[in-house]
Amino acid sequence: MNSLVNKVAVITGSARGLGKAIAERYAALGASIVINYSRDKASADEVVSNIQAMGAKVMAIQADVSKVAEIERLFTEARQAFGKIDIVVANAGIELVETAVTDFTEEQFDRVFAINTKGSYFTMQQAARTIEDNGRIIYIASSTTSFPVPGMAVYGGSKTTPRYLVDILSKEIGHRGVTVNSIIPFAVDHSGIFTDPASYPELRKQLLDSCPMGRLADVDDVANAAEFFASDLSSFVNGQHLLVNGGATN
Repeated sequence: MNSLVNKVAVITGSARGLGKAIAERYAALGASIVINYSRDKASADEVVSNIQAMGAKVMAIQADVSKVAEIERLFTEARQAFGKIDIVVANAGIELVETAVTDFTEEQFDRVFAINTKGSYFTMQQAARTIEDNGRIIYIASSTTSFPVPGMAVYGGSKTTPRYLVDILSKEIGHRGVTVNSIIPFAVDHSGIFTDPASYPELRKQLLDSCPMGRLADVDDVANAAEFFASDLSSFVNGQHLLVNGGATN
C-alpha cells in the first residue's frame, strides 16, 4: 500500500463525489486532510466524521473557489492548521450539459468559467506558491477535453484551460521536485450530474455505448489514479494527462 503518512492534502470541492472519494482515500493512506466546500456544510461535516473514524487528522474549510481571496484564505488556514501543504487536488467544478452552443447564456458561461477555469487556475497558482518541495499538484479535468461531446461546449471549454496550465506549471516548478499532472475521467457514476442514476438517460446511454467496458467510471476508479499521482510511485511523472475512461472514444 502507498503511504501518505505525514503528508497534508488539500482537496477542493471535497464534500461529495470525486473529491470526497479522493479525500477519504488519502486519509486511509495516512494523510492529514483539508476538506473544502462552498455551500454544503452538512456533507462536508459527514466527510470529516468519516475521516475522523479512520483516525486521520482532518478539518473542513468553507471557501468559494470562484473568488481568489477565498482561495488564498483556504491555503492560509490550511497551513496555519497543519504547518505545511504537500498535496493539492484542484477538483471543485460544476457541470452544464445538454445545451447547444446557440443556447448558452452569458450568465451560464460566466458561472461555469468562474468556478471551473478561474477557480482551478488560481487554486493551482496558490498551490505552486505554497506547496512543499517534492509536493504533488493534481488537476481533475474531463474527458470532454479530449473527446468533444455536443451539448458540453461551455463545460468542456472551461476544463480545457486548466489542463493547459498543467503543461506549463509542470515546467515552471519541476526543478523543486513538484509534479503537476491531470486526471481526465470519463463520466462518473454517483458523482456530478450522475449522482442520481436516473438523470440524463439519453446522455448516459450515449456514453455507455461509447465505452468498450460498458459502464461509466466509478469514484474509486478516479481515486485510484489520484492515489498514484500523490504517491512516490509518480515521483518522475510530470506534466501528464491520464485518461481514466475505460477506452471510450467519444
